[in-house]
Amino acid sequence: MVPLMSTGLDRLAAGEHKALEGLKIALLCNHTAVTSTGRHAVEVLREIPGLEIVRLLGPEHGVWSTHQDMEAVDSEGTDAVFGLPEVSLYGHDRKSLSPTSSALDGIDAVVYDIQDIGTRFYTYAATLSFVMEVAEQRGLPVIVLDRPNPIGRSVEGPLLRTGFESFCGIEPGLPVRHGLTVGELGRWYGERRAPGCDLRIVAGDSDGSAPWVPPSPNMPTVETAIVYPGMCLLEGTGLSEGRGTTTPFLIFGAPGIDAQALVTDLRAREIPGVNFVPRVFRPEFQKHAGQICGGAYIEVVDPRAFRALDLGVHVIDACRRVAPHAFSWRVDAYEFVTDVPAI
Repeated sequence: MVPLMSTGLDRLAAGEHKALEGLKIALLCNHTAVTSTGRHAVEVLREIPGLEIVRLLGPEHGVWSTHQDMEAVDSEGTDAVFGLPEVSLYGHDRKSLSPTSSALDGIDAVVYDIQDIGTRFYTYAATLSFVMEVAEQRGLPVIVLDRPNPIGRSVEGPLLRTGFESFCGIEPGLPVRHGLTVGELGRWYGERRAPGCDLRIVAGDSDGSAPWVPPSPNMPTVETAIVYPGMCLLEGTGLSEGRGTTTPFLIFGAPGIDAQALVTDLRAREIPGVNFVPRVFRPEFQKHAGQICGGAYIEVVDPRAFRALDLGVHVIDACRRVAPHAFSWRVDAYEFVTDVPAI
């Protein structure tokens, strides 16, 4: 049987690891760092002759995705599964998002393996960029074990403008849905933010697919990832984007919205590739926790015809028209930014 080669980690597991032999590394990863047969990167890397994993570096949500969005993860500890020292790169402030220089002490390279979902707002690639910037200063290579983009190569949405940077968009010029693999995105960031970083990419099948592992607590399915580039816009409003339910980003609404009136408005817009079903729901946490919300559920019927950014704009506009009393823009801090509106 020919081994699957969807990811860079699959290549290492198949024996293509000469360049990593004998290295001491920090592994920036989470639970998505698995082969196509489900073996974690730590297991695979520990089989490489002479390689030593000195510590794990954890992104937003933590190494095992145990924390919700914008929830600080303890800065240091010991990994519960592999017993390795662990350093969090998502704490209580903006400074915590970059590794300290000492977090890269005693290593020869940083290895990165985390599943991205092809959207500028998703923060894992921003963490990669921040690590590359510190690695550049230390003269350390960064090795990305690449993975396919699960929502494909299509590009959507406006480019990030100067003055609107945040952890959900760190570099002007990147569209919302960028169509890149994480290795390609790392190269794009590196050219602009860490041009002296020795970035090495272990490629997989960039146009293939890897088994789906939900990459964060509110990204349970591929269908969620497909709508996310547009439906994440609701985070810049007072509308619930479905966090605190079992179908985040596919369900949305707020107290005081007439679900049937909202669906009637949205269906009349004839948005390609989707249908809408009226829903009443109660989030268990975050926006409108414990309150009954009227809204809608999104059925993706044709992903090829579907454009997520158009959907997100239509949803916001429909909610404002149907229930202006129930709509508001977010004014709270968002990813440590207070002086620029989240939207």
